[in-house]
Amino acid sequence: MSYQTVGSVKVWGKVDESALKQAQTCAWHGNVVQALLMADHHKGYSQPIGGVVAYEGQISPSGVGYDIACGNKAVRTNLMAADVKPQIKRIMNEIARRIEFGIGGVNRKKSDHELFDDPDWSVYRQVGGAGDVHDKLRKLAREQLGTVGSGNHYVDIFEEPSTGRIWIGNHFGSRGFGHKTASGFLNLAAGRDFLGKAPGESMDQAPVLLDLNSELGDLYYRAMKLAGRYAYAGRDHVIDQVLDILGAESDFEVHNHHNFAWKEQHEGKDCIVVRKGATPSAPGQLGFIGGSMGDISVIVRGKDSVENREAFYSTVHGAGRVMSRTQAAGKMNWKTRVRLGGEITEERMMSAVKRFGVELRGGGTDESPFVYRQLQEVLGAHSETIEVLHTLKPIGVAMAGANEFDPYKD
Repeated sequence: MSYQTVGSVKVWGKVDESALKQAQTCAWHGNVVQALLMADHHKGYSQPIGGVVAYEGQISPSGVGYDIACGNKAVRTNLMAADVKPQIKRIMNEIARRIEFGIGGVNRKKSDHELFDDPDWSVYRQVGGAGDVHDKLRKLAREQLGTVGSGNHYVDIFEEPSTGRIWIGNHFGSRGFGHKTASGFLNLAAGRDFLGKAPGESMDQAPVLLDLNSELGDLYYRAMKLAGRYAYAGRDHVIDQVLDILGAESDFEVHNHHNFAWKEQHEGKDCIVVRKGATPSAPGQLGFIGGSMGDISVIVRGKDSVENREAFYSTVHGAGRVMSRTQAAGKMNWKTRVRLGGEITEERMMSAVKRFGVELRGGGTDESPFVYRQLQEVLGAHSETIEVLHTLKPIGVAMAGANEFDPYKD
């Protein structure tokens, strides 16, 4: 086997002690079947990023996290790199112009998606009273559908070197709607109002758990699934926008969440598997796993193997951070909008990105290639659970600006 068991936690790759401590805390609370760390694991809020916890009869809003249904979509287009590369500056300018990146951004072209007729919007009438929560969150969701956000969220143009084909990929979740949903249910679990202000919480706090057969647990599960459908709709919308910019069509797609909870069966038990920064990898299941702006990304398929079963059909969602945002970019003075003390300069970042052949729009040094592991390293730790079908090299990367503030960027 490619993993080690530390205490009761299965760990792939090099052990990050702070993430392991969080995983052990998760393993000690609730009806836990198994806790696991994928090879890209690092410290998160309550449940580590790259962490997987399988429960019997329980779900964890803190485990799923604030960016409910964060995930990836990739499509292969009918275009060839030789035709796109000469136009990549213009293409990236148009992506940055037409697609909204950053905190609080709204889509200038509002979508009247069928999602807004989904019966599960009734959850927000039940939790908030008098329709206030429902109206606020539905309005926010409508305004932000098809916007990307900040942090490590992106829109990329890829070349598949082996075929010369052009791919499009993106990475983001349920935006402000998902964040307020997570905050609201964490408030309710603590006896506060849904839209109340939460007190300061520790990154290392024990997981918040809800019984799935309780009223609150059922409402959260329905709200989480609605946020998942919303995230899918948003990623679809952005991919469609980029296809329009390219004048392209797609002939193959991969779409998956990596911050979510799924009902699955493992070890003969009905489980709720909470994956935070972990990609589902059931036998034959496809996944899109992104690297940094200066690294490859891949399309993978889950293997029908003993180790994949031991991994609760889970794998990495990215390369995994090795440097904190503050360490990389320095501490921001929000009055002057100046960062001080960062180890990675913009010049160093841009030099690396140019060497890799990437046309970059936005992005900060806290998302530079130097703050991440090499994706191939973490994929190697999961070679017995997944196979790589397509290797993609970025030629264009669009992200939010360098000074966007978002406390839940992962």
